[in-house]
Amino acid sequence: MTHKITLIPGDGIGTEVTAAVVRILEATGLKFEWETVLAGADAYEKYKEYIPKELTTSIERTHVALKGPITTPVGGGFASINVKLRKQFDLYANFRPVRNLPHIPTRYPDIDLVIIRENTEGLYSGLEHEVVPGVVESLKIMTEKACTRISRFAFEYARKNQRKKVHAVHKANIMKLSDGLFLRCSRNVAKEYPEITYAEHIVDNTCMQLVMNPYQYDLLVMENLYGDIISDLCAGLVGGLGLVPSANLGDECAIFEAVHGSAPDIAGKNLANPTALLRSALLMLRHIGQADAALKIRNALEKVYRDRDKLTKDVGGKAGTSEFADSVIAAM
Repeated sequence: MTHKITLIPGDGIGTEVTAAVVRILEATGLKFEWETVLAGADAYEKYKEYIPKELTTSIERTHVALKGPITTPVGGGFASINVKLRKQFDLYANFRPVRNLPHIPTRYPDIDLVIIRENTEGLYSGLEHEVVPGVVESLKIMTEKACTRISRFAFEYARKNQRKKVHAVHKANIMKLSDGLFLRCSRNVAKEYPEITYAEHIVDNTCMQLVMNPYQYDLLVMENLYGDIISDLCAGLVGGLGLVPSANLGDECAIFEAVHGSAPDIAGKNLANPTALLRSALLMLRHIGQADAALKIRNALEKVYRDRDKLTKDVGGKAGTSEFADSVIAAM
């Protein structure tokens, strides 16, 4: 069987880490047909579009994409490609499991958290405009449909994966209507899953509690902006964004991506760590029904981290991107 996958290399270090991950995936013996397409500034240079028609039609055809990092300008320039793709394909659930890797020194060993974030609404959507010069309005839109859908996704995942507790994260003490709606939807869904403990924490308190004692949490579900911030905080518990995976899931399509930056300062120098994209690719393999291959790579990846001989510079090693990939392949 050949798996057709849309491949979005990204920019900066994206092309290097994507090439490394593709080599590792193909070393499993699985057959892939990669449809490589551009997005962002590179796509604009070629097509005069940041999300070219070729990218849209490819994802519509394959239903699965693996995506490297794409630079998003700060305070100007084009809108986030990530946000546009999530809205365009209704990838309403952002799924980020957070687990330690062997021998990466952190304050908290044995972390096992799941962050589930609503991916299409809220302040993170970037619905804003200048009312008059010097006055900007940003809109936070929340709907019962989206709040219920993400809550049900979280509880379904918890039930299928033996998660015992779900926390809804909110700021309903201040945003009583928008976050209040989110809480009402979460409470209604929670009633359908009596075997799962349901709790609610205010977002600022959640951040403090995660730093003090992350082990009290199992699965956290939240609206878009809170999820963006808390998922990065949780990545810091296990070593940073360069080590954690991410999946954007909808009913029809899915995009698996590294959520760290494009690091243009080290691009083209064979220094980048492909771990985050590789772990995202493991989520992709499970999504397409190849759990055995995912386990094979995961065991090899963890062996490389245990042995420590071929790690990249960011995690204390001296190996380059390609050498790291070679070591994972050898460990398989």
